[in-house]
Amino acid sequence: MRVFLDANVLFSAAKSDGAVRELLRRLLEAGHECWVDDYVVIEARRNLARKGAGALAVLDTLLAGLHQATASVPGPRVTDVQWLPEKDRPVLAAAIGLKCEALVTGDRTHFGVGYGRSFGGVTVHSPRSLAEALAATLGDAGAVP
Repeated sequence: MRVFLDANVLFSAAKSDGAVRELLRRLLEAGHECWVDDYVVIEARRNLARKGAGALAVLDTLLAGLHQATASVPGPRVTDVQWLPEKDRPVLAAAIGLKCEALVTGDRTHFGVGYGRSFGGVTVHSPRSLAEALAATLGDAGAVP
């Protein structure tokens, strides 16, 4: 599966050795392609610089194992996303443009209404819902955190 990671997922995985980092590790170990683009990497770096500069080195290590588009990837114009703030639309557009099956974001405030719904072939997930979906697919509830 191709999975696009939002900036807050990168932030969480870099800042804390917790469930989000474990989810990322397990996705990669299982052979899933985890994708980011410059737009989300820049946002994650900016937020880490303000709230946890010590985690920037961890972010760099994580990024080394991810597929990275060198620029924001323009996706097709998706018209049914008026619920999504303009600043977050490039994230969904990149996931669509990169032909990802999933977008994982912890931004419940802006993306929460889209959780579980598909746009342009991309299903929007929280980290938990993606972990649960993958566990159900594998038939092993313990497969992901």
